[in-house]
Amino acid sequence: MAFIIAVAQRKGGAGKSTIAANLAAALAASGEMVTVLDIDPQASLSRWHAERLANASPRAARLVFDAPSGWRVGQVVDRLKRVPGWVILDTPPHAEADARNAIRAADLVLVPLQPSAADLWAMDATLELTVAERRPVVVMLNRLPASGKLKDQVSAEVARRGLPLLPGAFGNRTAFAAAFALGLGAIEHAPRGAAADEARALAEAIRREAT
Repeated sequence: MAFIIAVAQRKGGAGKSTIAANLAAALAASGEMVTVLDIDPQASLSRWHAERLANASPRAARLVFDAPSGWRVGQVVDRLKRVPGWVILDTPPHAEADARNAIRAADLVLVPLQPSAADLWAMDATLELTVAERRPVVVMLNRLPASGKLKDQVSAEVARRGLPLLPGAFGNRTAFAAAFALGLGAIEHAPRGAAADEARALAEAIRREAT
């Protein structure tokens, strides 16, 4: 049976597509079967996959990709559940029907959180959906600055709310954007870089959540 991860956050620009792409690439780098579903109308992940195919980099691990919408979301997820591996869904930034359906189907909801009050406030709507659908959730810090107290402050707020926080985080690194523009994950574009290390740590944290 596949393990299904919905990357969800109501606020646009939270980094859902970047996280979904890097998680998929990091899991696939170990030879695991990974399917990526883009159900966000912005279609950033669809463009990423198109660049992946166009560039045909030998470093790019094999991924299965689809961009279902509407009633097809549930149908595609139900079919993929029967196949071993991972399914990663990049969801819409608003509380739309497709986002709710993705959360409902997920074994785990991964909520990206940037270190800002606006992202903290926007996260509440996503968390309400996970509670309504009775789905497990983890929070992941994203685009953390290289220095300052923001990480500790945001981590403390997440802890105060009693939310599980993944041990790893993504820094505010240009390497993620550079890899994404080529249809790659950081682990494929610059495997010895700090961004690649963070992607590996995310994949390992997700594996532990799945056990």
